Amino acid sequence: MNTVGCAGQGELCRMSDQGQPLLSVIVAAYNSAATLQQCLDSVISQTFDNAELIVIDGGSSDGSLELLRTHSRHIAYCVSEPDRGIYHAWNKALAQARGDWICFLGSDDYLWNEQVLARVATQLARVPDDINVAYSQVNLVDMGGKLLYPIGESWSLVKDRFRQQMCIPHPSVLHRSRLFRQHGIFDESFHIAGDYELLLRELKDKDAFFMPDIIFSAMRQGGISSALGNTLSALREVRVAQRKNGLRWPGRIWLLALVRAYLRALAWLVLGEKRTRVVLDWGRRLRGLPRHWTRT
Repeated sequence: MNTVGCAGQGELCRMSDQGQPLLSVIVAAYNSAATLQQCLDSVISQTFDNAELIVIDGGSSDGSLELLRTHSRHIAYCVSEPDRGIYHAWNKALAQARGDWICFLGSDDYLWNEQVLARVATQLARVPDDINVAYSQVNLVDMGGKLLYPIGESWSLVKDRFRQQMCIPHPSVLHRSRLFRQHGIFDESFHIAGDYELLLRELKDKDAFFMPDIIFSAMRQGGISSALGNTLSALREVRVAQRKNGLRWPGRIWLLALVRAYLRALAWLVLGEKRTRVVLDWGRRLRGLPRHWTRT
């Protein structure tokens, strides 16, 4: 185990006497030096006075550890050691987090601007006490950082759909710390849909709070859950999560997503990647959606 920083000593965590919530930003990283710098900078540069940064590295060998050491005075807790995947890393971070609200980023995500935590903290003051999940929007960007389009709709629009698919962007979700005391930590048997399964424990019969007009973070397209080849695996895990939480039968939305995934896979084999991407975006445009497949 290589401990880079000491819990509670990061300069970023500056306890406030103004009644602001303490926000914990948790980052999981593994051999991601190419994007980790931007992720760290986006948190360190925040104007908000009451936040802590926790980084769990999976034992990187690509220069990530040197980056973390450079920024150690801004990190409340950091460790670099082999782990069992992103949900194991996030669970290790939860054991160290002190925040009233907790958010999770991958090392290729980053906070959208320097004021976002301050804006979110203001909105969190409006969250009813019986609600444990707040979220906003995320900007999808390509691997070069070019903006694609925002995602994230109000809870009134997605509440029923959430029981069938992950339709709130997890890199924008703030979890009240008591959620983990009430429901436990991430189920590490999942590889893609562990965040959905955790939220489903809470939101299958409760509400979330949508924070409008806030772009919380950027999420690069090309991660494990956004790759076409992983779509079927993700859908299978979503179904496992639903059954685990008492949703015995798949819904129409999940079934349609499964059919679309098989059709995409078939088109990929028959038409090839380039033509399939064009066809998929043609279908998106017919539905009034922005191009995606030819831009990633």
